[in-house]
Amino acid sequence: MSIELPDLAEGDFYYESLGNGRFRSTIHAQGAWNPHEQHMAPASGILADALLRHEPRDDVRMARLSYEILGLIPGGEFDITTATVRPGRTIELIQAELSAAGRVAIRATAWRMATSDTSAVAAIEDVEMPAPDECKPWDGASVWPGGYIRSLEMRIAEGHRAGSGKVWIRTEHPLTDAADSRDLARLVGLVDTANGIAARVSPGKNSYIFPNLDLQIHMYREPAGEWLGLDNMVSFGNDGIGLTSTVLHDISGPFGRAEQILTLRKS
Repeated sequence: MSIELPDLAEGDFYYESLGNGRFRSTIHAQGAWNPHEQHMAPASGILADALLRHEPRDDVRMARLSYEILGLIPGGEFDITTATVRPGRTIELIQAELSAAGRVAIRATAWRMATSDTSAVAAIEDVEMPAPDECKPWDGASVWPGGYIRSLEMRIAEGHRAGSGKVWIRTEHPLTDAADSRDLARLVGLVDTANGIAARVSPGKNSYIFPNLDLQIHMYREPAGEWLGLDNMVSFGNDGIGLTSTVLHDISGPFGRAEQILTLRKS
């Protein structure tokens, strides 16, 4: 039985704003596992954008983003609602939910933490990736279907193999038709791509599928710019569960880490 494709917005952006927290996805947000669903990457970006706009403060910074994927993320129209879960002067927890057809598809929470000058003791142990201009162009759409993957420019570093790789990605498309999102939201909107850049097995029929159930992002520095670097490792357990672990980079170097738990099963 065929599934009817959703009504998608037209434009060179990922989402059309319909007002009052309602949006409609374009073909650029289309997922890789099913043509009628959104890819988690831009969906996480639009949620990060909503969280950044929720009761903004200059004295705090978003340091951790946690996404729970509660089911298929339908393409087409959806709503985003935000709330403060735990207010605080120096630490607070905020939440955003993406809902479609009366069901919550993604729940995101973010810890915002007070900032201060700690430059005297600042240090990072994560190793820098080769810069984008030191890497070769790579066509991710030759491995993965869907409008989101086609929307990306990708560059791959030497030594890439199944289960581990270093890839730079960027997109020319803004998150919304307003094109006013912060770099943080736009870069977060690329992070979920990590689960597909160095797959241990080729996706498709007579193989395995390995979608992630969550996305956890920890940032010890706020990123900037248009390029996101993914220094990536993928582990498969022997009981149907896997893990994708990634060091995140912008042009200035590493800025945090991401983890994705995977449900691994035969297709």
